[in-house]
Amino acid sequence: MNKEKIIQGSLFEEDYLIRTLGNLGNSPEVALTELVANAWDAGATVVDIFIPEEKNQNLIIEDNGVGLSKDEFYSRWMKLGYNRLKHQGRKVIFPKGIDQQRYAYGRNGVGRHGMLCFNNEYKVITNSKGKKSEFTITTKSEKEPFIIKKQKFENSKSVGTKLIVNVVKNLPKSEYILEVISARFLHDPNFKVSINRKTIQLEEHKGLIFSETIYVEDVELKIHLIDSKKARKSTLYQGIAFWQSGRLVGEPSWIVGYNMVLDGRTKQAKRYSVVVQTNDLADHIKEDWTGFKNTKELNPVFNKVDETVHKMFSQIAKDNIEETTKQIKSEYHKEYNELSPLGKYEFNEAIENIAINNPTARQESVNLAVETVINLEKTRNGTELIQKLSLFTDEDIEGLNKLLDRWTIKDALTVLDEIDKRISVIEAIRKLSNDKSVDELHVLHPLIASARWVFGPEFDSPEYASNNQLQTTVEKVFNKKIDKSIFNNHKKRPDIVVAGNSTFSITGTVDFDSTNGITNINKVLIIELKRGGFKVGKTERNQAVGYVEDFMNCGTVIGSPYISAFVVGESFSEKIQPISKVSNENNVEMGKVQICLFSQIVDSSERRLFNLQKRLNERYENVSGMELYQKQSKLGI
Repeated sequence: MNKEKIIQGSLFEEDYLIRTLGNLGNSPEVALTELVANAWDAGATVVDIFIPEEKNQNLIIEDNGVGLSKDEFYSRWMKLGYNRLKHQGRKVIFPKGIDQQRYAYGRNGVGRHGMLCFNNEYKVITNSKGKKSEFTITTKSEKEPFIIKKQKFENSKSVGTKLIVNVVKNLPKSEYILEVISARFLHDPNFKVSINRKTIQLEEHKGLIFSETIYVEDVELKIHLIDSKKARKSTLYQGIAFWQSGRLVGEPSWIVGYNMVLDGRTKQAKRYSVVVQTNDLADHIKEDWTGFKNTKELNPVFNKVDETVHKMFSQIAKDNIEETTKQIKSEYHKEYNELSPLGKYEFNEAIENIAINNPTARQESVNLAVETVINLEKTRNGTELIQKLSLFTDEDIEGLNKLLDRWTIKDALTVLDEIDKRISVIEAIRKLSNDKSVDELHVLHPLIASARWVFGPEFDSPEYASNNQLQTTVEKVFNKKIDKSIFNNHKKRPDIVVAGNSTFSITGTVDFDSTNGITNINKVLIIELKRGGFKVGKTERNQAVGYVEDFMNCGTVIGSPYISAFVVGESFSEKIQPISKVSNENNVEMGKVQICLFSQIVDSSERRLFNLQKRLNERYENVSGMELYQKQSKLGI
């Protein structure tokens, strides 16, 4: 039977292979990391790298691994998508005379193309089985992605491989590459790497204070907590670093899977780091080692790591409880000394509970809790309580009994405090929005901008906050840097901008994309507050629509967030529509501009609180607007 005649085979552009390599073909740190990993897989104990200072000079990588024979070079190096696991297995083969054990990093044979990051042609000189083979590889071919341009063979008693490339692009900086590789491979006395004759100090994980081995089905994980203070150097990692067979996977982060293990702003996050070592997650790592694949199988692993790390931080809190208590007493020594003996005892007990049960809390939260405990102890008075109970009516006593049957005191206080806080905001806005003597810029505007819930229940979330993406966008849209000094508030908030006769508050919520490890903004809230007595017209509405369109098209926000914009004034022109939708070029709604009044905000907020303000009118009737504002400022609004 005759073979079917082929009319036309595939053709390849000269840069086809380079374009398919992604970061490997464009990032010198990725390319050189992969080539060092190749030397590890080849059983090398020494890797020497020479990086030139200028372009058009040779970059050389030489190792003393097993090398490749002519046939092995043809079948491995020249095969696209070479499956190392299938043909060679997980364990590394060493040159004769070396008795070691090591797991290979490579799986799909992509790393060997790292030299294409610097030129589309390079040379391989490899020694194996008594032969020296020299190949010149190039991508300058229409018929193949890459070809052997020249080859030469001769006898040799050496082992190992040398790669030579003339650098015409992506010239790396030797000091930076030295730092990158030192942080990417775990210290092994039998694996030495040098750059320009300077030996790299591979990571040793010094400062170890806790270690625990855990198992998740057939996966073994060794979790180490590192104290940078004890290591006497700043930690290389901000977060949890996963190491597969001694090589770092992706970038360390305090977000593991869908779990935020620790707030990166806490003092613990800045002092400690976590190392997770394993040999069992190779199948779940992306081909370029930039992170883990998005698979459900990893969720139990990440959850167990989260649980173990929290347990370790709780242990640290227990071990350091004396130091923590001493530090807090020092900061609040005046208030502490004013407490009764019983108050001091209960204060110490409360501090211990806070430290152990919330070991990863931010310092601001700890301080708030401490101040709350002190205030509670100061105001505790049994005689005063008995006097109040003696004045209770039968109706009050019956109500108190019902309350204590269904609620704990703590639960009741939590709910009542939140209701009181929100009603106080409404009352402050009601009283201050009509007071012409009020400094609106520094009082009324931040009060409204901070209480996002008054604009609707969908904005009632602590997730609305400012971040770098939004700040960059604000700088671009408003064509100026955010000047923190222009808005004089105790928080120096970067999400408030003063412009002309308006104050803008810009906040957003963020989603974490587990597939690529990048955070995207998915909602943006813009609140524009006009000065008192301002009548909002078509010009102001159109200006707000323009801001929304600028935010959509500025090119500094990743993703396609929905933008809700509110323009708040005392009145508005009856000739304009109060709500305007904003769509993109594909007619997909991407945002909305809504005009509303101060009075409208108060009325709608009261309805959301079931008109409780009217029922509790006497509680707020004789309290001035400024007193209510100051009360909210102390509570953090």
